[in-house]
Amino acid sequence: MNNKKVNIELTKEEAIVLFEFLGRFNDNDDLNRFEDQAEQRVLWDMECVLEKELSEPFRADYLEILKKTRETVRDEKE
Repeated sequence: MNNKKVNIELTKEEAIVLFEFLGRFNDNDDLNRFEDQAEQRVLWDMECVLEKELSEPFRADYLEILKKTRETVRDEKE
C-alpha cells in the first residue's frame, strides 16, 4: 500500500469539538472498544494533529469556547 495522504477539512468549531471528544475517548482505557490497536493509534494521532493546530484548548476560557462551538456545530432542533 502506498503512503498517499487523505485530507479532511474541518471548520475551527468542528475541530474543537472533535478534539474534545477525542481527548475524552482516548483517556478511557477500555481496549475492548477496538477491534485492533491500529484503530486506537489513529485516534491518538488525530488528537495530536488537532492539538498542534488549535490554541483554544490551552486558553483560560476554553470551556466557554467549547460551549459556543458545540452550539454552532449542533443540529438545530425543529
